[in-house]
Amino acid sequence: METRKGRRYKTHYELPGEGELFIVSAPSGAGKTTLCRKLTAIVPRLKHSVSYTTRPRRKGEKNNVDYTFISEKKFKAMINRGEFVEWAVVHGNLYGTSLKRLRGLMKKGYDIILDIDVQGVLQVKRKMSEAVYIFILPPSIHVLKKRLTFRMSDTAGEIEKRVKKAKEEILSYRNYDFIVINDDLRKALKELESIVIAKRLKVNRVKSALLNKSRTEKL
Repeated sequence: METRKGRRYKTHYELPGEGELFIVSAPSGAGKTTLCRKLTAIVPRLKHSVSYTTRPRRKGEKNNVDYTFISEKKFKAMINRGEFVEWAVVHGNLYGTSLKRLRGLMKKGYDIILDIDVQGVLQVKRKMSEAVYIFILPPSIHVLKKRLTFRMSDTAGEIEKRVKKAKEEILSYRNYDFIVINDDLRKALKELESIVIAKRLKVNRVKSALLNKSRTEKL
């Protein structure tokens, strides 16, 4: 039984064996991290993968929760040891996903949602083509710029760089399986949840025991 908004319900889509990987990308400020965090709070057995980064910690961020914050020296040592399934330089900072951390959670049967930069997606696709790829779009560049400004974590010059980069990144939407437009947070969250549940309901993910029970159960 799982709890959701104070209500208990039975999960009908059991998760056999190794979990699935959901890759989510978006231009900076499109809201992908917020959506991923909220999604893991409402979908049972879905975990948000925590990436490594060399960028400074922002106000309110927690180590090993929002990101694992490490030095550039340690990050490069991890690159040399081949510990990342993907890594990229984004706005002058290094970001990467630990293969060991990812595989460890998936082997325990958890589905994993990973929000990474567009650059990282191409690396992951070469190693994990079976993953589900989702692209989050802002409703417009104007709205995106307003969100970046409201965040108050970047200078005006940095915001302009992020907006310019966003225009380039949006063109990569063709590399993804699904597109979600984050105009209304609740609607976008519901669409993301639907993608995860639809993947879990595919025939190859449903336990044979559950199917046998449905087939042999007396009317």
